[in-house]
Amino acid sequence: MSRSPSFSPRTESDTNVDPESVQRWIVAFCIIRFDLERGQLIEECYPPGCLTPEEELDVAFSSFPDSVSQHHNRSSIHDCMFFFRVQRRGSFLGEEVSSGENVLKRKNHNEKGHESKYLYGFVFNRQKHDERLKRGGEQKSVVILSHSPYSSLFKPLLQIMGPLYFDIGRKALDCIAASVSTWASPLPGQLMELPIGNATLKVNLPPVHSLSFVGEVSFEEPASSMAPLLPTNQSIPYGLFHDSDVFGIFKGILLQLWLLWELLLVGEPILIIAPTPPQCCEAVASLVSLIAPLFVSIDFRPYFTIHDPYFAHLNSLQEGDTFPPMVLGVTNLFFLKSLRNIPNIVSVGSPAPNSTRLPFGSRASTGRISGRPEGFNFPQLNLKKFSPSNLINAVKLRRDGPLCLMTEHKEAVWSGYMPIIKPDTSILNRLVDAGLSPRVEESMSVVNNEILRRHFLELTTNFLAPFGPYFRANTPSVGSSPFVDPPPLSAFDADEFLGSLSTRGPGKFLSKRMKSNWLDLYRRFMKGHNFKPWFQRKRAVAEQEQYRLWRQARMNADVQEFINISSELEIVETFNAIERHLLAEMQQRKNSVDHSTAACHKLKGDLQAVFNVLPKDMQHLLLMNPERATLLQ
Repeated sequence: MSRSPSFSPRTESDTNVDPESVQRWIVAFCIIRFDLERGQLIEECYPPGCLTPEEELDVAFSSFPDSVSQHHNRSSIHDCMFFFRVQRRGSFLGEEVSSGENVLKRKNHNEKGHESKYLYGFVFNRQKHDERLKRGGEQKSVVILSHSPYSSLFKPLLQIMGPLYFDIGRKALDCIAASVSTWASPLPGQLMELPIGNATLKVNLPPVHSLSFVGEVSFEEPASSMAPLLPTNQSIPYGLFHDSDVFGIFKGILLQLWLLWELLLVGEPILIIAPTPPQCCEAVASLVSLIAPLFVSIDFRPYFTIHDPYFAHLNSLQEGDTFPPMVLGVTNLFFLKSLRNIPNIVSVGSPAPNSTRLPFGSRASTGRISGRPEGFNFPQLNLKKFSPSNLINAVKLRRDGPLCLMTEHKEAVWSGYMPIIKPDTSILNRLVDAGLSPRVEESMSVVNNEILRRHFLELTTNFLAPFGPYFRANTPSVGSSPFVDPPPLSAFDADEFLGSLSTRGPGKFLSKRMKSNWLDLYRRFMKGHNFKPWFQRKRAVAEQEQYRLWRQARMNADVQEFINISSELEIVETFNAIERHLLAEMQQRKNSVDHSTAACHKLKGDLQAVFNVLPKDMQHLLLMNPERATLLQ
């Protein structure tokens, strides 16, 4: 993020807002107050009327820590930032809107016009401790709601918007909305410079393949190879939450990262518990980012509370019931007792000391941080020494189980899952011990994050590489006609795939990192909830790419060359094929697809050329169809 020292909001005359432009990025801005008598209340919602009553409740309950932070001075202000993910639900009671209100109709769609199932809420929470006030203080949250998980944008935006609201009040929402309405449409996977007052946010948005997928594949989604070249510039995101601090939040359990990667890969349920919302959010985001470029299909909740409507279902699961595949980030220890069926529990972070610093620091879009996250007060990292006491403590933790967290917070993983991937100690040995200097620690955290993220990106892409042939688009061979329909993509059969893979082996990179039963990991992956949506999406992208290649070949082809070497039957087949392609292009032109006009012109000429060489009786027969006769005019 590039920002001048002082932020100057626009003047009143400049705050002209285009609501349609704002909603390309943001669903709403909310100001939520915790009322001692009535609970969480939405004081402001801009624009009004964009949330259902049920969604207002979900957002309000998710926008506050489970408990007020303790250990503060007699009069102090404590700020923290975190984010949540809730399902869209409910409906409006009526559609009529009074003329005096500027109420937008609900837009339950993302930028591509597809239905959005989830809302992301990015929260700036301020707790004001003052013994003169009733119950010793008050708290209020500034919330940005969006359909998109653009954490690299909304975190720095909140660092401007949150303090600005507490300085100038309601005007802050108008100022921010006016700036957002000037932004261009989101360009996933690209660096964007977005003005905000006299500041500029430079953000790398996550790529298209990491965003939710409903309906048709976007033409911006590339048909990249399954094992892409590793980026030399680590600021280029390959998945969601590229800005998360993997090293910082998992520093105490780094050796377990490979287990956590495998659990998420195969879609195992995971409960992540931390002392504060910022820490559990960071843990969930970091874990999701580890399996890039794989699209995460299972549900994940960075900050989950007992007020979430889905909690009632989870709490009703009986002994022996299968827990749904999802990742839950929580701070309330009650979940340890209520969700006993969840098979994998991760405890991270440390209780927050006396601190009022922002948890995300002044993090830039590249994932670099300036400012230590709230609550991240880990002991010095020591990766290269083995201690018998550490082994004893680990055995004791496993024996006591996760309920030991009820008395004392500890960083640990409890899981009955038998991993196949082995931890790569060479990667751990490359990580840099930061020492005691906070400035050095921040710099080293950036270096360590890049080492870890690069390794897991390589691990994931190599694991997915054997599926590559099933996403390979067929191109017209030299001398063949591009007017016929292309052959289908290679058919996928799980048993044939496993048999072929067993013969070939996992490859050099994975063979030394996997146990002898490595084929079981592919079986688990294909049975898990991440595989089918990812595979279908990659197939759709490959089919789109194949369509583009064959269409381009038709545009460049000289139809006369194929006529000269074709039999009469082949010429008739070519005529029928060109007619089908022409009708499809004409339909696309009706749907305002600009590039179809030139294609229609080219195909009409080709259709006429083929028609002219057909026998006269065949021409008369074809012209008996009025629609075809129109095409040949």
